[in-house]
Amino acid sequence: MKLLKKIKLLTVMAAVPLAIIGCSDKLDEPELNNNFAGGTDFTQTDDMVLSIIGVYEAFQSRGWEQPLLIAVRGDDVNAGGLGDQQDFAETDLFNYNKDYWMYNSLWENVYRDVITAHTGMEQIARYQELADDDGKALGDQYIAEAKVLRAIMLFHISQVWGDVFIPTSSNTAELFELDAVPTQDEVMQHISDQMDEAIPHLPVMRPNQRLDLPGGMTIYAAHAVKALANQELENYQAVADACAEIINSGEFSLFPDFYELFKTPGKLSDESILEMQYSDFGQGEGDREGHLYAPYGPQNWGPAVEGAGSGWGFFEPSMKFIKFMLDRGETVRLETSVLFTDRGIAEIQADPNYATLPGFVSNTTRDGDVINDYARALFASGKHYLPSNQLIPGRTSYGSNKNFNIIRYAEILLTYAEALTQGASGSGMTADQAVNMVRERAGLDPLSGVSLDNVLDEKFAELSMEWGKRYFDMVRLGRNDELSYDGRTFTAGKAFLPYPQAQVDQFPILQELDQ
Repeated sequence: MKLLKKIKLLTVMAAVPLAIIGCSDKLDEPELNNNFAGGTDFTQTDDMVLSIIGVYEAFQSRGWEQPLLIAVRGDDVNAGGLGDQQDFAETDLFNYNKDYWMYNSLWENVYRDVITAHTGMEQIARYQELADDDGKALGDQYIAEAKVLRAIMLFHISQVWGDVFIPTSSNTAELFELDAVPTQDEVMQHISDQMDEAIPHLPVMRPNQRLDLPGGMTIYAAHAVKALANQELENYQAVADACAEIINSGEFSLFPDFYELFKTPGKLSDESILEMQYSDFGQGEGDREGHLYAPYGPQNWGPAVEGAGSGWGFFEPSMKFIKFMLDRGETVRLETSVLFTDRGIAEIQADPNYATLPGFVSNTTRDGDVINDYARALFASGKHYLPSNQLIPGRTSYGSNKNFNIIRYAEILLTYAEALTQGASGSGMTADQAVNMVRERAGLDPLSGVSLDNVLDEKFAELSMEWGKRYFDMVRLGRNDELSYDGRTFTAGKAFLPYPQAQVDQFPILQELDQ
């Protein structure tokens, strides 16, 4: 049974509530009985899978504002204007409001899901107490999977706020007893250590090779998260070593069609290391597991399939990014990453250096969807776009049935190359080879003797609009000038968001860090 079908089954089981802390509840409300279901029979080892599925469900239940807020501050993307989320637009300009609801929602909901991961692990441990050796080993695997899911959530929240809490159990009361908040370096080292604990127990295969929980965590997701945590620590040898484990496995390859990678054909491809899975289950009505992609979409379009819903216009690829891509001679990556309006095209051409544009720069996508002019933005994100002709008939929500990539093999190749340019020793592949694999898919000529700047440019082209990766690269490397663009002024003091006031009110220790 596929993971999403198991999640769907679990969702309708009234006896197994998935999220014990509600979206608006506070962190000081404890998990009920440290348990997803009161009265569980822990002798039924086969039911242990429900605990890890509960963790997956919590992980994949991202609110629409969470990845949006994480990603908005880079020079690759702008917040759409003229909307009802002015503080979101101000965040993009590095003007922060600690009372803004999005900040608290991101913090509170991620921590809720981290606590849910702890609850799941504690539940599994109780099954293990009464299980045979095979059951104990399976429990170790499920706990390892929960550790990876917990780690990527802590990783994201630490990128946004720096110094953050590290829960060690489902008992949230422990957070009120802290006399210090772990530093960002401590959080990243903790994540790396947790991945070392998880790796021996995880399946050695791609996510799409798992038959029990297709798309679930594997050893390679743990290596990838370890690499990214050590990249934040600038421990580049550990980065190179973790990436090499993935590269040298020979299990992964780049999906040949970059355009379709972010659409239905690319779901759980051989490039996928970690992605959130969503599905309409092939049905035009009824149950579905989905993410709200409307914030990324154009407000006004003429879909090829009549009745397909449009978006909100909250997320716009930047003019800086578009001109960077045009200067490089990018084709499929630019076409894939940006949805153009006629007004946006005219704005590009207003610069005499870009008066003549490639033919693919059009307000009509290759799938026949017409991106009409709208007030909030000149462009929309193509990476969050699902063509209307790929919607399941009967489904009309923007992007319905689309998965959400988090870590791709392309990122691992470029992260490995960056580590080598920063002085690490590689194994099995050179920095040139890693970068050129990514460039080859993009239709670009190979490079030789790649530098750090070459790698960062390649990451800009390949990973923009994805989880703020560009922003966090620039912050990590102190490239403040790159983030000071189009009238913005970025300084190191703006790297992290202020702690949400609602959390400071609960945890005064956070106030000391904000001062």
